[in-house]
Amino acid sequence: MEFHMKLPRNGKEFALFLAIVSILSVNIIAPLITCFEIGFSLQTWKNTLAILPFIWVAVVIFVLLTNAPASKLAKKIVHEKDSFNSQITVNILVNVLMMSILLTVVATWIGTKSFTLEPVQNFFYRWPRNFAISLFVEMIIAQPIARFVLHKMHIKLDAKA
Repeated sequence: MEFHMKLPRNGKEFALFLAIVSILSVNIIAPLITCFEIGFSLQTWKNTLAILPFIWVAVVIFVLLTNAPASKLAKKIVHEKDSFNSQITVNILVNVLMMSILLTVVATWIGTKSFTLEPVQNFFYRWPRNFAISLFVEMIIAQPIARFVLHKMHIKLDAKA
């Protein structure tokens, strides 16, 4: 029942879910990672805000590209009879793993406005921190909020039907 009530049922709901999760994630994760990278200051935060729309576009593209492979991998890890929470946890873990690998490099290119090997060379230094921040935000903030919105929307839709 939780799958039916808390997850998207169609493409329109998937778009809403993606919009909620990606907007929350980008607005929390990118500034945090940037501040850990170059220092916490109002100027750093302002500079990050200017880059967020470009990072958001990259996030949406990567979500669309990694969604199917991540779902396939998650299904290999969990059994279809496992609980909703275990399936969601593994799904988030796999998605964040793939997204954080890609965005550790690409978001750095976007943020620095330069295409260099520096993010690749420092990947193993940066990625664990980026992964941990992203996993926390996805599991504790972004996805629970998006599932709550869908749940409330489904209650209203089902009441009308």
